[in-house]
Amino acid sequence: MKRIIVVFLFLCSILPADAQQPVKLRIFNQYEAPVGKFIVDGTEYATTADGFATITPSAGDTVTFSGKDYPEQRFGLNQLQEGATITLQKKFTWKDIVNPMFYIKYGGLWLLLFIIFAETGLFAGFFLPGDSLLFVAGIYSSNLANEFLRLIGLGGLGNEWLELLVLCSLLAVAGILGNTVGYWTGRKVGPTMYHWKDNLLFKKRYLHEAHDFYEKHGGAAIVFARFLPFIRTFAPIVAGIVEMDRKKFVFYNVVGCIAWVVSMIFAGHFLQIWVKNQFGVELKDKLELIVIIIIAVTTAPVLWKFFFGKRKTADTQQP
Repeated sequence: MKRIIVVFLFLCSILPADAQQPVKLRIFNQYEAPVGKFIVDGTEYATTADGFATITPSAGDTVTFSGKDYPEQRFGLNQLQEGATITLQKKFTWKDIVNPMFYIKYGGLWLLLFIIFAETGLFAGFFLPGDSLLFVAGIYSSNLANEFLRLIGLGGLGNEWLELLVLCSLLAVAGILGNTVGYWTGRKVGPTMYHWKDNLLFKKRYLHEAHDFYEKHGGAAIVFARFLPFIRTFAPIVAGIVEMDRKKFVFYNVVGCIAWVVSMIFAGHFLQIWVKNQFGVELKDKLELIVIIIIAVTTAPVLWKFFFGKRKTADTQQP
């Protein structure tokens, strides 16, 4: 017995009394994305693709987390329970403006409506993340819809279809209004453009070609433009410039906006449910990858047309 006591006292003398055990945590930022590399009390760690990291807290009552884009944050040892989620606040960078979660986190439904309007209603809205923003909004449809439902006294009902109907209706109206503003802007500017002189960036024949294109494919152009980044910003403006028939524009504007909003919102909402039920995976944890895939898929037709369309045109013009 004496020997056991001696060994115990020896171990106590060489180990810190408050030594901590390793603990597995989920380290995410406020956009619900894995932090990547971070520092805990001077020791660097890295999260897995799922945001997990095993850290060994140093002695003390609190632990300090920090990183390249993360200011220091202190957490109590009681917060570092096995499997707990630690949220670190990321500093703003310009890359955040193409991150859908930036708008949902800091603006919610109201900023979302403005973004959908501005993407076509404001000439400078081409850089805004329309497709990926709607897809992610579908994942968070309940939270976003209830921002409006609470205003009219219907919040917290938990009716999935009511929430989807409200969210899709509001977003479709915002998109329709945005396209309408773009169209009327084009109508006002268009007549004067026919009197502009040709220069490096402007050729009058482009207006005539655009007019012929909209006369032949105008309806389809307005509908499909909704699913193409950059193009959807300028499509209603060009439609106004070439004086596309108002009734025709209104009809296809409504059809295109509803199709775009409903398809994106439903894709995000129901794909999240299906993936979770089938594979036990939360799409919320894969948002960065999802955004990259959506951007790649939606911009591929535009890039293909830009790079290979010119080559095809050049080949046909050769004698």
